[in-house]
Amino acid sequence: MIALRSITAAALLSAAALTGAAFAQENPEVGGAPMLADRNIVENAVNSADHTTLVAAVQAAGLVETLSGEGPFTVFAPVNAAFEALPAGTVETLLQPENKDQLTQILTCHVVPAQALAADVLGMIESGGGEAKVDTVGGCELTLTTEGGNVIVTDENGNAATVTIADVIQSNGVIHVIDAVLLPAS
Repeated sequence: MIALRSITAAALLSAAALTGAAFAQENPEVGGAPMLADRNIVENAVNSADHTTLVAAVQAAGLVETLSGEGPFTVFAPVNAAFEALPAGTVETLLQPENKDQLTQILTCHVVPAQALAADVLGMIESGGGEAKVDTVGGCELTLTTEGGNVIVTDENGNAATVTIADVIQSNGVIHVIDAVLLPAS
């Protein structure tokens, strides 16, 4: 979110070569706030100025308890600008109580029921011959690829999001910040 950081294969491979102690570096700041590894996904997300829309949506969908739970979860977390890029009125409509089921599916299509760090994602892509398919909590299938040194997450409609900050470690998983909203198949 804040200062955009791309994941590059070289950077990830060199980071993976570090010792455990050296690899236990501090999480990046997201949305102007420190992300503390001993806090859960929701506890950290509420502090990010770049995720206020996502937090409001998680609250409206009733997913706070779930995403505060044990996990592990990998969350591809869209920034506010990603929600703003949706057609006018979309977010407001989704936040209405009568659209809770649709909002819940959209949000859970950003959640993988496992912890997948950037090195894991790159390993899956490499072993998949250049792409990896992952199933989400919401029943969506995401395709993970790399392009120009960046990890790209593509939904079932062909909408692509770039991971801009990877490996924001949480007590119940990991967040990878993305620049677009992923949607279930239409």
